[in-house]
Amino acid sequence: MTALPEITDSHCHLDFPDFEGQLDEIVANAAAAGVTRMVTICTKFHNLPKVQALAETYEAVFYAAGVHPMSVGEHRPVSTEELVELAKHPKFVGIGETGLDYHYTAETAEAQKDSLRRHIDAARETNLPLIIHARAADEDMIEILSEGHRNGAYPCVLHCFSSGPELARVAIDLGFYLSMSGIAAFPKSQELRDIFAAAPVDRILVETDSPYLAPPPHRGKRNEPAYTAFTARKGAEVFGMDYPAFAAQTQKNFERLFSKVVAYEAAA
Repeated sequence: MTALPEITDSHCHLDFPDFEGQLDEIVANAAAAGVTRMVTICTKFHNLPKVQALAETYEAVFYAAGVHPMSVGEHRPVSTEELVELAKHPKFVGIGETGLDYHYTAETAEAQKDSLRRHIDAARETNLPLIIHARAADEDMIEILSEGHRNGAYPCVLHCFSSGPELARVAIDLGFYLSMSGIAAFPKSQELRDIFAAAPVDRILVETDSPYLAPPPHRGKRNEPAYTAFTARKGAEVFGMDYPAFAAQTQKNFERLFSKVVAYEAAA
């Protein structure tokens, strides 16, 4: 039997209650679908011990941490120094998610901006990718990401990208990456697919953002890392590539951006 192409779920939330007591099965399902690595994201610092333990338990799981923009109002401010300290763990591979969300939490916009800038500084200092959440805030996001880059380059991915073409263009111009989630596979997401199609394929990652945003044929149900394969197959269509070639390209992209994962695997 031909082996499935390997892909990476570059963004999921395995610590969420949706997966409680099922993680052995979830990780096995992912492997069976060709999803050989997952980056699970800690969005609130009080969950950090649980997220770190997941990465230490499962060889295929790596982790990142930051303060989600929707949590800024209820979360104590996190310092750049704290984020840099976290990066000492061998399986800590990204800064965030952080960013701006004016759809649900516009009232904390100024605090979100301050938090984002501290995360940018940490990404620059550690050379770990900044993981960005952006919703209904394209103009400010462009300004802050560009301002941060003028102060010194840093790696970055706009996760679950569903913003407008201008933010996509600026991100690509700054050397950043765009990540496709299940949204890109929704039938009514043609405008979003067109934005991805206009980007260089060597700047594209794939993810689930599970347990949210399951792609067809599982839309409306709980998402899980195995379903990255459905989004990646739609991505192959978007870029006019066969699935093995697109999968291989996204692996190269992930390994270029998340280089600490490659270093960890080489040393293991």
